[in-house]
Amino acid sequence: MRAPADPRRWISTFLDAQAAETGAAHNTLLAYGRDLKDFAGWLHRTGADFATVERDGIEAYLIDCDAQGLAKSTRARRLSAVRQIFRFAFEEGWREDNPAIRISGPGRDRQLPKTLDLAQVNALLSAARQTGRTPRDRARNACMVELLYATGMRVSELVSLPVTAARGDPRMLLIRGKGGKERMVPLSPPARAALAEWLNLRDAADAERVAKGAPASRFLFASRGRSGHLTRHAFYLRIKDIAVAAGIDPASVTPHTLRHAFATHLLAGGADLRSIQTLLGHADLSTTEIYTHVLDERLSELVLTHHPLARDEGPKDR
Repeated sequence: MRAPADPRRWISTFLDAQAAETGAAHNTLLAYGRDLKDFAGWLHRTGADFATVERDGIEAYLIDCDAQGLAKSTRARRLSAVRQIFRFAFEEGWREDNPAIRISGPGRDRQLPKTLDLAQVNALLSAARQTGRTPRDRARNACMVELLYATGMRVSELVSLPVTAARGDPRMLLIRGKGGKERMVPLSPPARAALAEWLNLRDAADAERVAKGAPASRFLFASRGRSGHLTRHAFYLRIKDIAVAAGIDPASVTPHTLRHAFATHLLAGGADLRSIQTLLGHADLSTTEIYTHVLDERLSELVLTHHPLARDEGPKDR
């Protein structure tokens, strides 16, 4: 296949392929597009283009990004976009080589994810059952928090769950994650109970709407908004209210915090990383491995807090 002459065609064709072949999310495609347009502009200013640039040109671009003071994460993301478009160009026959294949990136400053201990999670679960203006609101809040902690779902996966996934008192939930990839996650007895209670109330309300001429909702957590389901932002605000009711600093609680708690508590309980990777829907095991650092940090804190030799005064009797 002949390479396009216009850099914009390189980018648009690459993005179309990413959308069609890998199911890349809309926001991911936007980020790729912005980064590649920046790279294309830099190439044009230096008298090069996608078809002619060599490895030293790409490295010079990264040096320029560093000189601009861009964060490591931004430079790593831009290099990732550059690598992917040249891999695509090589596979399509647009280039006979891949000039980016051996370029090492700046890496990322990885921050340990914030998590919650078991007492805090129990307080949130208890508060969720009491938070809300109506019994229906309270049942929905309890169901959402129970499901998040029981499965480690992303909040986007939770709010968009189809109601068909909840039918029949399921022991497992089928979740559609990033890139349209599906995975099965088990449900705990408390999560199943909360789900059954919410489903009864949800179906009753849905039947009332249908009786008035409205279409039935296909979502477990239906909403009148454009998406048809509760939004991520709406649930984000709800879980802040639940945190306040639980006596926990709301700044330390987000839907993603419960996902981190799910993974950290599984690891502490003896689960292996591969199993946790599957449950979380991580494509790369290295993403899951960060939870080992969270656990190490917690264990170190326990030792420093409770071990007699870690205290300044030391043990009284030896």
